[in-house]
Amino acid sequence: MRLVFADGTVRWIGTSPEWKSVPGPILAADLYHGETYDAQLDNRAWAGADFAAAAYPTVCRITVRPLSLSAKATPPIRAVEVIAPQSVTQPTPGSYIYDFGQNLVGVVRLSVSASRGTHLRLRYAEMLNADGTIYTANLRSAQATDNYICRGGGKETYEPRFTFHGFRYVELTGLPKRPAISSISGIVCHSDLEPTGSFSCSNKLVNRLQSNIRWGQRGNFLDVPTDCPQRDERLGRTGDAQVFITTAAFNYDVATFFRKWLQDLRDGQHPNGQYPDVAPDLLCLAARKDPAGWASHANKGNAAWADAGVICPWVIYQRYGDARVLSENYAAMARWIVFQRRTSRKLIRPDTNYGDWLATDAVAPHRAPTPCDLIGTAYFAHTTDLMAKIASILGKPADAARYRGLHTRVVAAFNREYVSLGGRVAGDTQTGYLLALAFDLLPQRKREKAVARLVYLIEKNQNRLATGFVGTPLLCPVLTRFGRVDVAYRLLRQREYPSWFYPILNGATTMWERWNSWTKETGFGEVGMNSFNHYAYGAIGEWLYASVAGIDLDPAEPGYQSIRLAPLPGGKITAAKGCLDSMHGRIVSDWRMTPGCFEWQVEIPPNTTAIASFPVPRFATIVEGKTPLARVQGVARVSRRGAVPNCKLASGTYRFRASWPC
Repeated sequence: MRLVFADGTVRWIGTSPEWKSVPGPILAADLYHGETYDAQLDNRAWAGADFAAAAYPTVCRITVRPLSLSAKATPPIRAVEVIAPQSVTQPTPGSYIYDFGQNLVGVVRLSVSASRGTHLRLRYAEMLNADGTIYTANLRSAQATDNYICRGGGKETYEPRFTFHGFRYVELTGLPKRPAISSISGIVCHSDLEPTGSFSCSNKLVNRLQSNIRWGQRGNFLDVPTDCPQRDERLGRTGDAQVFITTAAFNYDVATFFRKWLQDLRDGQHPNGQYPDVAPDLLCLAARKDPAGWASHANKGNAAWADAGVICPWVIYQRYGDARVLSENYAAMARWIVFQRRTSRKLIRPDTNYGDWLATDAVAPHRAPTPCDLIGTAYFAHTTDLMAKIASILGKPADAARYRGLHTRVVAAFNREYVSLGGRVAGDTQTGYLLALAFDLLPQRKREKAVARLVYLIEKNQNRLATGFVGTPLLCPVLTRFGRVDVAYRLLRQREYPSWFYPILNGATTMWERWNSWTKETGFGEVGMNSFNHYAYGAIGEWLYASVAGIDLDPAEPGYQSIRLAPLPGGKITAAKGCLDSMHGRIVSDWRMTPGCFEWQVEIPPNTTAIASFPVPRFATIVEGKTPLARVQGVARVSRRGAVPNCKLASGTYRFRASWPC
């Protein structure tokens, strides 16, 4: 206890067995189920100098095992925003539904006047049933309910302190009369990370998509990158984290957030080298209680999930340039590679993982046609490739050579097992080709065939995706990398199921777990897995920044020491702006295109350089003000020999204008 006296002196009083305990008003508190607060028990007399403590029992003394205590390395969870409800309805007598117009994560602040002992109940939901009542079936066993018993005597305010909920709607019951709309406010809570990126463009649906991605990240970054914030799960799912981490690093400063979470992941690593599928590894507790149950079988080193142990440190290093995250995780990553090798058959991973989770081309629930062993082997190759690079960065040449050799052999095994002489990938699915192309698993002569087959499958599916958690994040980046940004834009602009716009057109304000979690035609999806705040499909955010706005890093110089500016207009988007506060300062790419004209403002922070690629014909006239590109101060190495004009830029602000005859 810290006491501050009138003269400014401070005295600290530590706990001891002589301390007394007083019953408090918080009767129950649970992250899933909510909080119960009886204000009648809020006896604040204990804080007074004349409080008689003799009648109260002394505290219990317990012994705990030795722990390593350290300062919190990440920003704390804070209440960061207050949102007013947009409307209040009464679907049934005594039930008042507040609509905040936005799916958010946090709690509410309740301000009421009621007689002593009045029991008020607050229930939380993301959606409404057709009759206007709250939809809670998707919460599974989570009660998501706060109870407040009034003390009476005037206005009182309640804000839960030891729980949080994912919600857009709040049901208030227990009041004898209709409450004012101002009786409840929404309190947005999340890890108070520094915002670093912003994106906007001329397409309102794309802007809504970006907003949904950010809200999904905010609501699921509460000390741990959870999969969902509302049902009886809220776990640090590794697969979700690794596909989304690059997008997360564009939107917010997540360097310390993920370094802390990677410690959780290392803590949960099994002795045989397997990473758990969630971190902190809470499923291990369920497995101990029921060794034959689901948690015991599901939480074991699954491909694309456990691989987060290698992928996430690499992404954090790339985005922030701090090699400590690599050295901190190196031993654990090495054990994971050893595990993969030991449990493979001729370097082919076993068919025992989640696969392309929730892929829309699945012929049976949760069993997509992309072979699970193909996915596992592709990730085995990818992580050994990353380990070779990491070992080189950390000054371990012998390890690097060993991992390069292993990578070569795994790639050969992948081609031998899954790739035909004509370039067909086993399963013949969008995800299969995406993995082979994204991870550079195909020989050069087969890449063009794989790209063509991928495009064919997309077009055969009426320009719609058929991918799940593994394949979807790769779609637009892979298509763009291999020269089919036109197809990427077709997927982005698709309005029919399944697509990024489909949930938005059905009212989504965050990313959904399923593309069709709710539709006008069929109502709600399967309640077992129907989260309306699930950021995995928001991984397209990195493509919005890198390819639409045109901001990305040079992998050879991590931390945006060298910047790549390369917007790729398309999809009828006529303007876009991206901003990123990097470790060196603000990067801006702000462009507008009209027929025969491309205007582009860029900002490059001090002590960095950028390679700028202009998405215009090679013969276009490019000026900065009235000065030709080659004569602009800070511009070097102007080239028109590639697909588009490009140059090297020193730090500074530039306003370019390119024009050409239409």
